[in-house]
Amino acid sequence: MESSSFLPNNARWSLQGQTAIVTGASKGIGAAVAAELLQFGASVLAVARTAPELEQQVTQWQQQGLDAHALAADVSTPEGRARVQEAAQQRWPQLHILVNNVGTNIRKPTTSYAPEEYQQLLATNLESAWELSRGVQPLLAASGAGSIVNISSVAGLTHVRTGSIYGMTKAALVQLTRNLAVEWAGQGIRVNCVAPWYIRTPLAAGVLQNEAYLQEVLSRTPAGRIGEPEEVAAAVAFLCLPAAAYITGQTLAVDGGFTVNGF
Repeated sequence: MESSSFLPNNARWSLQGQTAIVTGASKGIGAAVAAELLQFGASVLAVARTAPELEQQVTQWQQQGLDAHALAADVSTPEGRARVQEAAQQRWPQLHILVNNVGTNIRKPTTSYAPEEYQQLLATNLESAWELSRGVQPLLAASGAGSIVNISSVAGLTHVRTGSIYGMTKAALVQLTRNLAVEWAGQGIRVNCVAPWYIRTPLAAGVLQNEAYLQEVLSRTPAGRIGEPEEVAAAVAFLCLPAAAYITGQTLAVDGGFTVNGF
């Protein structure tokens, strides 16, 4: 694969002509990532469980002249993942980008989780990324320059009071990133990971409404504020660009300094 340094500067910082799948793309980080990739020129298949929300978002992008497509599918299930793979194969002969963003959480003490809650978190946060990556691997290899970005969390890097299962799944995504980066490098596929801290999303809104908790979060964040979805999206887009062609197997914390904040 040719070094990106031999490309014209405008090509190094463009996704024009590239194809992408983004899961959990109807809101929050996923919607911001899809929008960022679209602005860089990619054709994006936006995937989410809730069809009305997703279609409304995709319609807005289309009205801006962006090449966005909606697919309602639950990627925590084999049936949903099969729909994504089939849609991608029918639409494109090759795939350049897969962003495994979909995720959820149930905040409880470790001994309070029911078996079905454990299974739900693993299926949504980890199994979806594992199976989708394997499923579209031939399409990524066909592009000659495929890029996977897994959305982990700082909860996968250090202890955070979000629940042990959530932390387990996010840590596993970091290790999956490393393994696939090495295993698939020879096929021209790069695999990286982004690990956000608290970002202004629907998933975080509930706990951040607690003023005392919010102040505690801010006190541990050197940047002194909650992050925005667009700030995570910018990191994801960079990792997908030809300019980042020599970066693989890495985890980038988008956390306002949280993970390096000692005393």
